[in-house]
Amino acid sequence: MSADDAVIDLDAHRHESAGPTTGRARRTVRPRIILGLVASFAAGAVLGGWGVDRAQEARARQERDAAVALVAIPAGTEGGGTNSDGRARIEGSLAVVNAGPAPVTVRSVRAESPTVLVRDLGRTRLIRPGGTGWIGVVVLFQCGEAPAAEPLPVRFSVQTADGQVREARYPVAIVGSTWLDLLSTMCEPR
Repeated sequence: MSADDAVIDLDAHRHESAGPTTGRARRTVRPRIILGLVASFAAGAVLGGWGVDRAQEARARQERDAAVALVAIPAGTEGGGTNSDGRARIEGSLAVVNAGPAPVTVRSVRAESPTVLVRDLGRTRLIRPGGTGWIGVVVLFQCGEAPAAEPLPVRFSVQTADGQVREARYPVAIVGSTWLDLLSTMCEPR
């Protein structure tokens, strides 16, 4: 072997028979590999973008289904009476508006202050978004006591569209309501 054969000149063209390892075969394989890699990268980018979009949609749907926004006001009243402890009792209803983006099921209602106690009658109520549900409640009022001027914080146990049970609060004004009017007349001496 001569010294010239030990050094490989990369610029020199070989004039031997064309086989699968020739420069021409290598030139056609290399673009195919590059084209395959580019196609794989593009497909991955498209699938990755689609996956991220789906994940964002699912996260937004979960947030929407978990949102609870309720508004409540004292509504109707029915008859009642006073008991031996000096408490006036009525059965009434609480108008509950679902101001949230998804339906909720009101499972229970409860509020308590030194002078007023409000609790539900044990019936659940499904309320659609933007809809109003009438929740039957019992209201107890301590006769001889003045109700607090500030709204009564009412706790709602609700089941959201995602199946979770959550608590929501809303302040309900008792002073000036039909409930207090009836309760006050029941506490007057006869």
